Amino acid sequence: MNTIIVISVLPIVLLYLGLYKMQKALLPVTIVGLLVALGLAIAQWNTGAIPEYHGMILFNNFSVIFSSLAIISTLLILLLAKDYFEKISNHVAEYYAIILFSLVGIIVMVSYYNLTMLFIGIEIMSVSLYILAGIKKNDFASNEAALKYFLMGAFSTGFLLFGVTLIYGSTGSFGLEAIQKWVLDHAVVAPMLCAGIVLIIVGLCFKVGVAPFHFWVPDVYEGSPSLITAFMSTVSKIASFAAFLRLFSTCFPVLSNIWAPALIVIAIITLFIGNITALYQQSFKRMLAYSSVSHAGYLLFAILALGASSTNTIFVYGTAYSIATITAFGALILVQQETGSDSFDSFNGLGKKNPFLALVLTIAMLSLAGIPLTAGFIGKFFAFNIVLGKMHIALAIVAVINAIISIFYYFRVIVAMYFRGTEREQIVVSPYYIFVLGFTALATIVIGVYPQLISNLI
Repeated sequence: MNTIIVISVLPIVLLYLGLYKMQKALLPVTIVGLLVALGLAIAQWNTGAIPEYHGMILFNNFSVIFSSLAIISTLLILLLAKDYFEKISNHVAEYYAIILFSLVGIIVMVSYYNLTMLFIGIEIMSVSLYILAGIKKNDFASNEAALKYFLMGAFSTGFLLFGVTLIYGSTGSFGLEAIQKWVLDHAVVAPMLCAGIVLIIVGLCFKVGVAPFHFWVPDVYEGSPSLITAFMSTVSKIASFAAFLRLFSTCFPVLSNIWAPALIVIAIITLFIGNITALYQQSFKRMLAYSSVSHAGYLLFAILALGASSTNTIFVYGTAYSIATITAFGALILVQQETGSDSFDSFNGLGKKNPFLALVLTIAMLSLAGIPLTAGFIGKFFAFNIVLGKMHIALAIVAVINAIISIFYYFRVIVAMYFRGTEREQIVVSPYYIFVLGFTALATIVIGVYPQLISNLI
């Protein structure tokens, strides 16, 4: 709970710093605040946490690992924000504050123990992201992204709330423990409860961006500022999957015969739509958007094959995906600033002019493709292993086919960087970018070689 308090107070402090024109203090104060919040979260590891505030919040090891992942990812993304927001507006403090308010919602989402808190966490995160998507006020694409995200978010919230209402009507409680007890005590499942579960699945599938509820993802990811897209596609997505997992692993594992077939179909559709559509993209950023859809399909494996390793699978896959995606977006921001374009052609010749930038982007693409000795391979191994453990052989075959398809579009940027020459200027990479890109690339390799560093945490 101390973590939530620190991250809630931090953006207010930043707004006061902005009010008194202390722009240079914004990033250092943010870094210190997030490190304090991270320390407080880790301090609760193995403390035997019990639900707090009348069963509203449960900050256990599950919450600790996903809160830590969210905080570290946010910290890396904000390091990339050095001088980024200044080019958009003079009011930089507001952008830092809104990102941190969104992080508050994310921490609530991975710590809730009552459906009321799930809704509150999702709304805090979502409202902040609606604003962040449209921070380029004079950019039509950014305005369009914010509007589409808001409208789709409103629809998904409606489905989610309706589902929560039906579950409350069936069980008489919003608390996860009470819902779990009711499900275990009643041999005959009420139709109202089944309808509630279906509606919650629809609402959460909108949030995580899986097909056929993904149609907002490409336009929102493409139109939003690249730094905000990096935040949405990593921190927000992994937190949404953690919330998804906590609800279904706590309350509805015994009802998996009702909802698992639907998730299997959704996962297959998501994999094919995400990967096949990504093949035809000419924009690197839009390709990453469809790539995000396909990775959501792999993450669904941990939920539809619920078991003791589901949490570990989402954490390992989420960590690998997050660090690789942050690397990719960091490189994209630098290339966009130099060329004014996000097409694959804008990466031509990067290997000769900027060998460091090309190297870290290559590592990120290899990881996203699931090539061995990278963290992405370990993530896919865990995802495939969990579905094979539940004897979903056909689903594993579909996943392997789609993993092969993804290699083609990830390798397009590698080919452009090393095998297509063009006249271009050398990109100046700031120390902040060197640190973040170097750290994420190194983490990708280290986790790929020594997966036990993170795979045995839970």
